[in-house]
Amino acid sequence: MMSMKVFFQIIGFLLFLFGMISLVLLLVGANLTILTFIDSAGKLPGLVVRLLMVFGGVVMVYLARTNWQELNEE
Repeated sequence: MMSMKVFFQIIGFLLFLFGMISLVLLLVGANLTILTFIDSAGKLPGLVVRLLMVFGGVVMVYLARTNWQELNEE
């Protein structure tokens, strides 16, 4: 069975990956079909959501890889 750390690492990586792909495609005028709902509120909120996906994914992976017990001992 998969641990919660691995689960959050995978989710964080997927958020980062889809956010980066979506940002690159936005620059060339294309869009991922899965993420078309993001632009329903407008271009600026769509860009903000994409950036939050990228940074949120990085934060999730970082927090999942942190050894909290080692930090508590110091």
